Amino acid sequence: MKKRNKKLAGFTYIFKKRGAFQKCTPFLFVSYVCTMENSRIGIIGSGSWATAIAKIVTDNGHPITWWVRQQSNIDYFTKRHHNPHYLRNTYFDIAKINFTASVQALVDGSDIIIIAVPSIHIEAALKDLEPGCFQNKKIISAVKGVIPKYNILLNDYLASAFNFSLDNYFTLLGPSHAEEVAAEQLSYLTFSGINTKQTEHIASYFATEYINTRINNDVLGVQYAAVAKNIYALGAGIAHGLEYGDNFLSVFIANAANEMDCLLSAIMKSNNHLGEAANHNASVYLGDLLVTCYSLHSRNRTFGNMIGKGYSVRAAELELNMVAEGYNASKCIMAMNNSIQVELPIIKAVYQILWEGHDPAASFKEIEKILV
Repeated sequence: MKKRNKKLAGFTYIFKKRGAFQKCTPFLFVSYVCTMENSRIGIIGSGSWATAIAKIVTDNGHPITWWVRQQSNIDYFTKRHHNPHYLRNTYFDIAKINFTASVQALVDGSDIIIIAVPSIHIEAALKDLEPGCFQNKKIISAVKGVIPKYNILLNDYLASAFNFSLDNYFTLLGPSHAEEVAAEQLSYLTFSGINTKQTEHIASYFATEYINTRINNDVLGVQYAAVAKNIYALGAGIAHGLEYGDNFLSVFIANAANEMDCLLSAIMKSNNHLGEAANHNASVYLGDLLVTCYSLHSRNRTFGNMIGKGYSVRAAELELNMVAEGYNASKCIMAMNNSIQVELPIIKAVYQILWEGHDPAASFKEIEKILV
């Protein structure tokens, strides 16, 4: 850190942060460092994505409080230094982690709370918390689905159950399979929030040599994109299970991208254009759609593949033993579309296969006719 010549408001400091030199006054420098160092981070969830996020934050030198539901898993984690069930080859510096089986204790001891549990388990995970518990907290959603019981996003659930403001709500999304993040393969994460400066600050906790961060303020659109891409990935999986080839799959995904753009534009319009107009070709939209449809890491694609091969929904759930967010998401989007009225032939076909028992092969014969 070097001291430079005085200016009207005093001299400035130059310091290195994430490989780039930043300039600020002594007061702002101290405020910045204190804010970064003093914010306490908590993670709710202990699955693969929560584990990958914990690795990112602790790799950046930030201690965390980590909620793990079962004490036996905490004991294993403490002894072996890795998650007993997910990303078992990812090891942690346990000195940086305060494990707890109490969500209330985590909330009480955290300023920034990352929620990284499957959407179907959100209500159960937060059920013991008091309505005002998130006051003066910031919440980062790493959830890629809707609350199935209510067909709403996490921010809507938090507003209803905890009177939590969208002003302090941020999202962490993008094409980022947990397995690749844990292996430190370069990934891009997009952070969304209403306030740009606060969103930049939140993103700074996650910037590493293997994580590039981007920000936008389309906090609703990025969440609905994450919901929709899981449905399309299920459809891509069904197509693969029905033995369609790569040529067809490329056409299917191109049409899915166009359909998603129409959906997100309609949602933005229905929410009075909250946030700036978004580029739906950016990585958090199109990139996440592509990787979820194509990657063998994608549980939604895997789930769809099993449906295409003849598994029932229940049999596929039991075999996969993981949550495929696109299943409930298809029901949510179809319900929501009753009010916004967008043409969604691909999502409708996937919904009818999963929820109404339509024959996958016959449904995809109909999809063939509308693709361009």
